[in-house]
Amino acid sequence: MSAGSWRAAAAAVFACGWGGNQFTPLLVMYREAGWSALTVNALLGAYVVGLVPGLLVAATLAERWGRRRVVTAGVLASLGASLLLAAGPLGVAWIAAGRFVTGTAVAVAMAVGTTWVLELSRAAGTDPGTGARRGAMWLTLGFAAGPGVAGLLAQWGPLPMVLPYLVHAVLALAVLPFLPGVPETGRIGTRGRGARFAGVRHPRFLRVVVPMAPWIFGSAGVAYAIMPQLVGDRLGSWGLAYSTLLTVATLGAGALVQPVAKRLDSTTSARAVAVSMVVMSAGLALSTVAAVVRSPVVALVAAVALGAAYGIAVVSGLLELQRLARPEELAALTGVYYVLAYIGFLLPTLLALLSRAAPYPVLLAGLALVALAGTAVVLRHSRSDLPGEHGLDASRRREQPAVVAGQ
Repeated sequence: MSAGSWRAAAAAVFACGWGGNQFTPLLVMYREAGWSALTVNALLGAYVVGLVPGLLVAATLAERWGRRRVVTAGVLASLGASLLLAAGPLGVAWIAAGRFVTGTAVAVAMAVGTTWVLELSRAAGTDPGTGARRGAMWLTLGFAAGPGVAGLLAQWGPLPMVLPYLVHAVLALAVLPFLPGVPETGRIGTRGRGARFAGVRHPRFLRVVVPMAPWIFGSAGVAYAIMPQLVGDRLGSWGLAYSTLLTVATLGAGALVQPVAKRLDSTTSARAVAVSMVVMSAGLALSTVAAVVRSPVVALVAAVALGAAYGIAVVSGLLELQRLARPEELAALTGVYYVLAYIGFLLPTLLALLSRAAPYPVLLAGLALVALAGTAVVLRHSRSDLPGEHGLDASRRREQPAVVAGQ
């Protein structure tokens, strides 16, 4: 097997990540078209409806039909979703459908695509940490590139409600020919025996991973969905460009900090998870300040801090999962992990509803306090419940996954 086989799998993850986040900076465009804040924020989180069941089912399907077939289906779904979104000028129902299908594609990329990248990397002789970082990195780069390109095209290109989605459709189409030659790493035909979710019951998952996971995309949602709305009246005609900058800055910081997350990781404590929560709390505190002073500069600094917290959190959580899950359970447990992470993506919609009862500075200050409480829980259990017989022992961590070429 070629040492570079993981790259095609990573390209599929990148394409699905691009499609999953390209809608985000366009929120300003739809608001300017007359759509309400509640409608726009609801559409932002609508793909969670497709994503949550997708995350829980994708791992089982991958055990039965193989990583390659499921990831290929995910890329096709991402392509179809962009075509639905491009039909958005015909009515909001097209966008709602597109966001739902986008969710299923992102679910496949997260639960199966990143696991495939990890397994291909490990089979080529790299350590598990490198594989986890590669999967998270290319997903994050897709999340960053999609809104960056979409925002620029919507701000200065023709057909702003159509062209960004067509560009992504072409990208997804270009990735598909490379997937048939990538080796299979799963044991096809197990009918989901591996997706038993045993790691979910492990005390360390409950006390370290669960308190952190919702903040992964909760932080991102605050950074690039809430902050642009709070400072929008200070931006004039540059609202869409600023929203794009905020999204790219958030996820760019998340991508750049991921190698640091790997170095922070420890097998004897939850050091990396704790650091992510501390940075998260600081980012939310800065967001509160930005909401009070309504400064685009402070909002940008807060977004970078929240992006750094996101990057450390997502990688540190994946590394915790590797120590908790047996090889055949990894994709399933990764799916559960991302379900918990995406609960946080509903924060913008929740805050939009609560803003009728309390101003955003109060709501964001409350979030910062909740994040600090979660930090305290992680620190309390940082060195407890370390994986023993429930996780991978040293010999099994070195075991390479089965690679079946040509299936």
